Amino acid sequence: QVQLAESGGGLVQAVGSLRLSCAAAGIIFSVNTMACYRQPPGKQREPVAFISSSGNTNYADSVKGRFTISRDNAKNTVYLQMNSLKVEDTAVYYCKVLYRPDWGQGTQVTVSS
Repeated sequence: QVQLAESGGGLVQAVGSLRLSCAAAGIIFSVNTMACYRQPPGKQREPVAFISSSGNTNYADSVKGRFTISRDNAKNTVYLQMNSLKVEDTAVYYCKVLYRPDWGQGTQVTVSS
């Protein structure tokens, strides 16, 4: 079973920044594509960013140019750097191993105006 632990969320003002971390265990981290998702209040969970084992990245249109996903295979950790945050980025953020059903507990990000 995969264990995922997200951290780094909090309350931040609009145009501010946060860096989320997600530590993974129970997998060979380096060979897996990792993904970040978010679930805004009252809405469905949605994909935010992906990073492949080779470091290729893909982003939702809503975060392109503002968010950067990266990974440290030595630490089994994926990072999501979020800049120029908007109120609409408020959500619980999760990470996930692509094609695996496991989810972490998520970390709350609240952006105030």
